[in-house]
Amino acid sequence: MRILVVEDEKKTASFVRKALQAEGFAVDVCHNGDEGFAAARTAPYDAIILDIMLPGRDGLSLLRQLRERQNPAPVLLLSARGEVNERVEGLNAGADDYLAKPFVIAELVARVRALGRRGGESKPTVLRLGDLTLDTVTRLAQRGGHAIELTTREYRLLEFLMRSAGRICGRMAILEKVWDYNFDPGSNLVDVNVMRLREKIDGDFEPKLLHTVRGIGYVMKEA
Repeated sequence: MRILVVEDEKKTASFVRKALQAEGFAVDVCHNGDEGFAAARTAPYDAIILDIMLPGRDGLSLLRQLRERQNPAPVLLLSARGEVNERVEGLNAGADDYLAKPFVIAELVARVRALGRRGGESKPTVLRLGDLTLDTVTRLAQRGGHAIELTTREYRLLEFLMRSAGRICGRMAILEKVWDYNFDPGSNLVDVNVMRLREKIDGDFEPKLLHTVRGIGYVMKEA
């Protein structure tokens, strides 16, 4: 599961990140509403932990805007206040769950797991683009009926690109989502791995599906 945490209290955000990572989750953290909104639109998340009181866009505004754009990621709202009216407003805005601060970290992790299971029920297990398919349960890729053997890293890269089909994925976003790096190692790591993946899924097939956007990154789409 990949989780987005949008929390302006850096100590709280760090605490939540470490706890979730210890449970095997991949975690991205943003400290204001504008960054959180941009991150949620850049990549698919299995769940979003969203504080209500944020600089920039507040949590409820961010949530409404995501739902208006048909973003389906399950959302767990956090708030230090916890009044009934605020909970109702959050749930009406599209939140899936609500947790008042201070909270027990074990409960937060359990709620995130529940959201992930709930979101997984509606998330497609077979991704399709043209005649390319990727079964996210068996991790089997096929194009035109031909099986494509992928390494673990190539599978993660292809899944990320296919879930983001039609959207440009920058190199830094790929490093963060596929390699779990939050820094640029200053190498051509992404380019080399994209080249290898392209050879497998596009080399003997038409039309080409994996395209380079010069100076920005990559996008998967039917030409």
